Amino acid sequence: MNIMQGDVVVATAGKEKNQIFVVAKIENNFCWLVDGKRLKLTKPKKKSLKHVQKASKSGFDVEKLATGQENINAGIRNFLKEKESLCLKKM
Repeated sequence: MNIMQGDVVVATAGKEKNQIFVVAKIENNFCWLVDGKRLKLTKPKKKSLKHVQKASKSGFDVEKLATGQENINAGIRNFLKEKESLCLKKM
C-alpha cells in the first residue's frame, strides 16, 4: 500500500499514536503530517513511513496542499473530522 501526498493516515507509534493526519509531503522514507490544529502546514510533523498506516481510500486535495495558504488548515480540520469516524471504526 503506497502512501502518497494528500492521503489520510493513522500514526501507529509515538506520541500521536492512533491519531489521524493528512500527508503534506513525502521525502525519502519520511512523511510530513498535518492535522490543521496542532500540526499546521507551516509546521508539520516529520514521521517515518514505518510508523504510519493508510486509513482511507480518498485523500485531501493535493492542489490545495501545494498552495500552502493559511486557510487550508481549517479545510484539513473539517476533512479529518469527516474521516475520523470512518477511520476509527476500522481500527
